[in-house]
Amino acid sequence: MNLGKINAITRKEFYHLIRDHRSLYLAFAIPLILLFGYALSLDVEDVRTVIVDFDGTKQSRDLVRRLDASPYFQVVAHLKNSEEAADWLDHGRTTLALVIPPDWTRNILADREAPLQILLDGSDPNFANISAGYITAFLERENTKYLHNFLNRQGMEQMKPPLEGRIRIWFNEDLESRNFIVPGIIAVIIMIVGAMLTSLVIAREYENGTMETIKSLPISAGEFIVGKAIPYFFVTLADVLIAVLMGQVLFGIVMKANFWLMITASSLYLAVAITLGLLISSATKSQLIANQIAPLVTFLPSMLLSDFVFPVLNMPPALQTITYIVPAKYFIDILKGIYMKNLDITYLWPSFAVLFVMAALLAILNVVVLKREGM
Repeated sequence: MNLGKINAITRKEFYHLIRDHRSLYLAFAIPLILLFGYALSLDVEDVRTVIVDFDGTKQSRDLVRRLDASPYFQVVAHLKNSEEAADWLDHGRTTLALVIPPDWTRNILADREAPLQILLDGSDPNFANISAGYITAFLERENTKYLHNFLNRQGMEQMKPPLEGRIRIWFNEDLESRNFIVPGIIAVIIMIVGAMLTSLVIAREYENGTMETIKSLPISAGEFIVGKAIPYFFVTLADVLIAVLMGQVLFGIVMKANFWLMITASSLYLAVAITLGLLISSATKSQLIANQIAPLVTFLPSMLLSDFVFPVLNMPPALQTITYIVPAKYFIDILKGIYMKNLDITYLWPSFAVLFVMAALLAILNVVVLKREGM
C-alpha cells in the first residue's frame, strides 16, 4: 500500500467530515447515551407495598413496621379490605399487597399455622421474581424468630441450623447493575459511531457521482478502504475516551485492568465496526438503504444478542448460535474482564483473537466488493 495515496484519501474524508456538521455533532453527542446509566438499572429497591391488616394487633403492626424498615420495601398505604388492594394492583399503584387475616396473632400464640396472603404484580417477571425473593427471605426471618420463641416457651434448647452459607461476592461486590451496564453502553456507543456513520461513506460517493472518478485514480481498493476508515477511527476512539471518562466521573466506575489493554481492545472492536459499516455502504450504494440496514445489523444485535442486557444462556439454542457472530459479545466479554475482574491478555486473548479475525474478514470482503465494482 502507498502511504501517500492513503494520506490523500484520509485528508479528503477528514475535510468532508469537518464540513458535515450534522455527522460530526452526532459523533460527539452519542457518548451522552452514557447518561442513560442513571436510568438503566436492574436493581430492585423500595418495592411499593400496601397493607390490609384484618388482625389489628400489636404483633401485626410490628410485622408491618419491620417490613417498612427494610430497604427493599416501602409501605405506601394501609387499606381496609382486599378489594382495595386488588384495585391498587390493577391500576399499577403498588407492586405487592400483604393481607394479614383475622386471628393471625391468636393462631401464632396458640402454635397453629398463621398464613399470610401476598398479592404480587407479575406484569414484569424479573421485578416480580426479585420481589418474591425479598418477601420470602423476610418471612423466613420472621419464622425463625417465632420458632425461637416457641422453643423458649417449651423449655427446649434452640437448634443451630446444620448448614450455614457464607457468601462472598466477587467482581461486583455491591451488586450494582450500573457496574456492568455502563461498560456495555460503551460497546453500543462504539458500534453506533463506528458502523452507522461509515455506512454512509461509500454510498455517498455513488450518489454524488464521484465514485467513477475515484475508480479512474491509480489507487487500490485496500488503500481506498484504509483512507476512508482512518478519520472515523480517530473520531470514534475519541468517543471511547469520552465515555470512559464519563463513566468514571459520573458513576465512579474505574477499570481494574490496564488502560492500554482497554485501548487495544477498543481499537480492534472499532476496526470491526468500521469495516462492517463500510461493507454495508459499498454493498447498498444508497445512503437511505444503508441508514436503514445499519441499525438492524449493528445496534440491535449489540443490545439484544451480546450478553449485555439478556443472558445468552437463557436464549433458545438457535439464537445462542447466532450470538457467536455478534462482535459486541466478545468486546463486552473483554470489558467485563477489564472493568470488573482485573484480567490480562492471558485470559482475554480468545476474544481478542475473534475480533481480529472478524476485522480481517470484513476488510477482505470490502476489498472484494470494491474490486467487483471495477476499482
